[in-house]
Amino acid sequence: MLTLTIPPRGKDTFFDDAKQEFIEVGEDFSGMTIQLEHSLISISKWESKWHKPFLTKDGKNETRTEEESIDYIKCMTLTKNVPDIAYKSLTQQNLKEIFDYINDPMTATTITINQKGPINKEIITSELIYYWMVANQIPFECEKWPLNRLMTLIEICGIKNSPPKKMSQRELMARNTKLNAARRAKCHSKG
Repeated sequence: MLTLTIPPRGKDTFFDDAKQEFIEVGEDFSGMTIQLEHSLISISKWESKWHKPFLTKDGKNETRTEEESIDYIKCMTLTKNVPDIAYKSLTQQNLKEIFDYINDPMTATTITINQKGPINKEIITSELIYYWMVANQIPFECEKWPLNRLMTLIEICGIKNSPPKKMSQRELMARNTKLNAARRAKCHSKG
């Protein structure tokens, strides 16, 4: 969960060249603290409104309009009754904190598997992630987890549930040579 402090701001002031005067527009905002959560629930809310996948095939967030990005931040918000002016008052630093939070893996697990084969270019939607949760018997309470942590758990389930990789002829011969050498050493034998 991310706790974000949005600073106060006054009305925006612009200079009107034609009238040669300053004009105030917008409204005053006294600032506030909100809590955000990048989770499967947030993605589900966003996808149900925009009718397109939040995640892209390459696992990165696709290019979104400013309106779509702000709306996702609204979907992430746990704090009740946040006025729209709060989202309009987000600073560049606030946005950086939000995107850093979204991209944070939220886990100590690193997966390094050399995948030799076709790369899955499946479109990932919230329903597909829910399917993976059901298929791997992951409880629905995990939909509140940070999304990157949930995706890592799903990936680990896939790795652990897949059949072991077959050894190549070279790897098999090297293993057998090593086992035979260990047995000869243990039994003090030459063959």
